[in-house]
Amino acid sequence: MKFLDQAKIYVKAGDGGAGCVSFRREKFIEFGGPNGGDGGRGGDIVIECVQGLNTLIDFRFQQHFKARTGEHGMGKDRHGANSQAIVLKVPPGTEILEEDGETKIADLTEPGQRFVLCKGGNGGFGNAYFKTATNQAPRHANPGLPGEERWVWLRLKLIADAGLVGLPNAGKSTFLATVTAAKPKIADYPFTTLHPGLGVVRVDGREMVLADIPGLIEGAHEGHGLGDRFLGHIERCRVLLHLVEGTSEHAGKAYKTVREELEAYGEGLADKPEIVALSKVDALTPEVLKEQVARLKRAAKRMPIILSAASGEGVDAALRALFAVVEEARRVEERENAPVEDTGWRP
Repeated sequence: MKFLDQAKIYVKAGDGGAGCVSFRREKFIEFGGPNGGDGGRGGDIVIECVQGLNTLIDFRFQQHFKARTGEHGMGKDRHGANSQAIVLKVPPGTEILEEDGETKIADLTEPGQRFVLCKGGNGGFGNAYFKTATNQAPRHANPGLPGEERWVWLRLKLIADAGLVGLPNAGKSTFLATVTAAKPKIADYPFTTLHPGLGVVRVDGREMVLADIPGLIEGAHEGHGLGDRFLGHIERCRVLLHLVEGTSEHAGKAYKTVREELEAYGEGLADKPEIVALSKVDALTPEVLKEQVARLKRAAKRMPIILSAASGEGVDAALRALFAVVEEARRVEERENAPVEDTGWRP
């Protein structure tokens, strides 16, 4: 299945059904009076977050969604039926944006969440509704109101506990394949990863979701390389694992390049907790390793983790460091979302 994380769609709710102008015509009933029914309500457009989806591929080949018009009213006081709503199913982590691509309408993060994107028009009143003591034979009815319509953007941001960042060929996909059951493409050339990937990490009986995104290069925020749009998939992460390739020319410069791109992107990525690791250390001599560690330590202002996904060195240390930050963030969220206990005391 092709990974699709952004789609523009047109949605239109159903118009309301028209009211009916009708009069009772029966034998032996001289003044039957009006009996036109009301029109039915048009169908809504509803967005529902469901489990089991991880892409917006369903909106690749169909971009227009229109709900049916409500049934028109009929004689004998028969009201038109309401039209059924159209439910669009999206994966968890989907944002709904206005046509400008910036104004957020809704953010669906939990399966089962529903949001009415467009409301159907109300049905029109039949002439029986307008009957009064002074107007006992109204000959007019209301048309149905039009349903809402709009263009919107759907943008998927993966929900993961931790995210991998770094330059191309920093060993992110190899690390993901080592610690999870995911099978990303791995090769010895840049931009092997073209789409974000997810994997579940299990260590010491604990689990977390790890996200891998395509590599960043200098000028990614200006569109160089694959750009920085994929950074949206780590906006929801609680912690970032920054992998710096040990075989690069200067580990400190490589680290600063990625940090500059995170700051240029914004959205709070530069302020997230970060764990720095020097990767591919199995390919370095002791002298080069010592030099690269010193360079990275000066740039990051902290001691990096020495890591090699191929040999397994430092992998457990990196995972435990990630888990420590993730579990602390979970505890803080639980305290904030805990219901306030009612002691029963009143002033």
